[in-house]
Amino acid sequence: EIVPGKPLYFATAVTLGGIAEGLLVESHEGRPTKIEGNPDHPASLGASTALAQASLLTLYDPDRAQVVIHRGSVSTWDAFVSEMRTLLANEQPRGGAGLRILTQTITSPTLAQQIRSLLKAYPEARWHQFQPVGRDNARAGARLAFGEYVTTRYRLDQADVILALGADFLFCIPGSVRYTHDFAARRGLRGAQTTMNRLYVVDSALTTTAAKADQRLMLRPREIELFTRRLAAALGIPGVGESEPAVAEHADWITALAEDLRQHAQASVVIAGDEQPPGVHALAHAINGALSNVGRTVIYSDPVEAEPVDEIESLRALVSDMEAGSVELLIVLGGNPVYDAPVDMGIEQQMARVPTRVHLALYEDETSRLCHWHVPEAHELESWSDARAYDGTVTIVQPLIAPLYQGKTAHELLGILLGEPAPTSFDAVRRYWRERAEVDFEVFWRTALHNGVVAGTELAPREIRLRAMPVPAAKGEPARQEPRPPLDIIFRPDPTIWDGRFANNGWLQELPKPLTTLTWDNAVHLSPATARRLGLANEDVVELRYRGRAVQGAVWITPGHVSNAVTVHLGYGRSRAGRVGDGGGFSAYAFRTSDALWHGVGVEIRKTGQRYRLATGQTHHRMEGRDLVRSATLADFQQNPEFARQVDREYQQAVPGSREQGSDLRPVASLYPEYRYDNYAWGMVVDQSACVGCNACVVACQAENNIPVVGKDQVLNSREMHWIRIDAYYQGPPEDPEAYFQPMLCQHCEKAPCEVVCPVMATTHSAEGLNEMTYNRCVGTRYCSNNCPYKVRRFNFLQYSDLQTPVLKLLRNPDVTVRNRGVMEKCTYCVQRINAARIAAKKEDRRIRDGDVVTACQQACPAQALIFGDINDPNSRVAKLKAERLNYGVLAELNTQPRTTYLAALTNPNPRLGKPKHAEG
Repeated sequence: EIVPGKPLYFATAVTLGGIAEGLLVESHEGRPTKIEGNPDHPASLGASTALAQASLLTLYDPDRAQVVIHRGSVSTWDAFVSEMRTLLANEQPRGGAGLRILTQTITSPTLAQQIRSLLKAYPEARWHQFQPVGRDNARAGARLAFGEYVTTRYRLDQADVILALGADFLFCIPGSVRYTHDFAARRGLRGAQTTMNRLYVVDSALTTTAAKADQRLMLRPREIELFTRRLAAALGIPGVGESEPAVAEHADWITALAEDLRQHAQASVVIAGDEQPPGVHALAHAINGALSNVGRTVIYSDPVEAEPVDEIESLRALVSDMEAGSVELLIVLGGNPVYDAPVDMGIEQQMARVPTRVHLALYEDETSRLCHWHVPEAHELESWSDARAYDGTVTIVQPLIAPLYQGKTAHELLGILLGEPAPTSFDAVRRYWRERAEVDFEVFWRTALHNGVVAGTELAPREIRLRAMPVPAAKGEPARQEPRPPLDIIFRPDPTIWDGRFANNGWLQELPKPLTTLTWDNAVHLSPATARRLGLANEDVVELRYRGRAVQGAVWITPGHVSNAVTVHLGYGRSRAGRVGDGGGFSAYAFRTSDALWHGVGVEIRKTGQRYRLATGQTHHRMEGRDLVRSATLADFQQNPEFARQVDREYQQAVPGSREQGSDLRPVASLYPEYRYDNYAWGMVVDQSACVGCNACVVACQAENNIPVVGKDQVLNSREMHWIRIDAYYQGPPEDPEAYFQPMLCQHCEKAPCEVVCPVMATTHSAEGLNEMTYNRCVGTRYCSNNCPYKVRRFNFLQYSDLQTPVLKLLRNPDVTVRNRGVMEKCTYCVQRINAARIAAKKEDRRIRDGDVVTACQQACPAQALIFGDINDPNSRVAKLKAERLNYGVLAELNTQPRTTYLAALTNPNPRLGKPKHAEG
């Protein structure tokens, strides 16, 4: 029942690469307003990704396709259905020899069955799959190792030692939310926990995973397989080849790593990244087998994909058929192959040979331009469907709202092809599961919808035999002996807009990318040493030439990037993404070929003499030069448990009249009044050992609090509006630094410097310790921002919120005001959620319990790095963490007495290798 003002919650899922992420979506009066992770779903455990959070904005995007288009003119669904039935009637006598279906990776059991039914009806038809950020290498590696496709998943909560071979497993592989949760749970020393896991990373560029490494080794992409072979040999795996000259200089590193893995047999894990060649994956399987990790930290199962194939070869076969004139009717279900297919396949030219081309898509994009029919696709929050998570668990995808733009689903389109009179996705999904339900179907159906998981669908672990040595030995290459080695080119999905599908999402375009904090563009990433050698500086425009093709982009010098290599991110350079996404950056697909999807050798760089401004937040709101991030190795912490507070103690002891108060040293004398909190006192702790900088909290805060997008020009003016930011700090040489993430939000200071300077009392202190903003009092003096040492207050200089587009009004959270121009705004600790919990507790005549209030940032965080609660309750999680020896306040020497405090970061380097990590901001 819909009660005005009272939200309802529905379990559903969104997919990326076909893999489902379980969600719980809040709905107000029939309109979804906020996405959270489903706590009952094994892939999310209540957390979410930034991409999933931002899918809400895509739902309401007014630039989405809204009508059926036929040869450039507006048409109707009925006209489309009529033509499809005529064409299929012509194909019937030939068994569908001219029919081709192109999809992205499919895990939906219902959709897969529909396609198989179509192929049964038209036995000469063919189904092809392709997506630009695919898992072909992982599938090929499994086939090398085992002779068949299998899915590999990891139990990082059981792993003491983790080796990532070019794997950004905390961010961009299926299951990353669960992996982040399990990894972070073993990371800090909360409560009685006394041990930590240890992470080794071998890669070419600094990623969120690499930033958390205890030991990191930078190699050029082609050297990672050579490294893996030598490691396998050190672990006693036969047949992997002789010593590799290209990695011989790292022999001590490999020896120490091999010994550490051997000592932690059955409690270690080796993870190969999806971008690594099949040989690295096969070697990782062999190493995990040799260490007896299989069945403990490594689980094998049947494939999650409904029809696992080599997607590049599948697309190549389709292109070959189009070139031969064998394709009469091409139906593209989702995806944008004209934009993102390998450039050497010439798919745009070959599609022109097909007499009838159909595209089902959310946007009328680059592929739609070349199709005779474009059908608007329903968003996943408007659709009925189903999909599997990384472990095979199925979620029934249920709609939160009727299609806003007359969108159709792939289930409905396939129903038309199957000859159904009036197909609906609801009927298709129910029909599939009705045939498989082993209990009363209505009970099964309602339970699955309520819980967000279909019980018993997790893919069972398999015992599988490894081949003797799956990878033939390779010759080493003395790459580093060349005086001027050729440059490598590295392709990676963009951290915010992925493969380009989110290009028109303003939340993600303006979301600072982890570590670089770039927004609204991609860049040509180089190491400091390579930039010096080539005479390049940030924002220099260069031309990249590779295999006879060229693109131009702006340089961004990136600490922790391997030398003699260039990284470019996919997804930019769009021409038909929408008003937000068109024109930004450059298209890396323009020179990405099918035999070098992830890296190649021989790219040339030419300086053009031009400049291009890149919008980055790294230099905004700067606080460097102070003791902001505190860190130590585990061994150093055990020797000096008070290191995190030592600086504060030394400072305060120098102040006459200081005294110890709780976990802090505070001066007695103060011009500020003392507050007595007899009821609640809200506070937060941020665990820097756990935070992986994934930005889920930033987008969650934006969605919860109606925070607007300001655009690239305003970001260049330091006017971004995010209430929480993830500061990235580096220490050490730029070529190989240590990196740290520090979420920074309003500290809700006890002695808040902002409050005393406001001439109109717009910012005040509440009876529960919140630093509050009264928007209708604010006159925009900005004294409070100038006086804030944490630089966390935001002033909306212009009318950033879109108050004119009707559909975007549906997006707003009704519990939070939409601010007009000319007021200061900042983090409120989600005071609307505090008040909702207060009302619920009052109805039950009780106090607010620990855990009743969960802030938006805390709820989204997969690492559980943010903990909020009542610090007056000694049994609350936040109070216990504030009593930990690792707890400290940022800039506490200013006597602001922040309510948000931090747990110092700990690392666990191998004593045989470790360079100690000590960050000082």
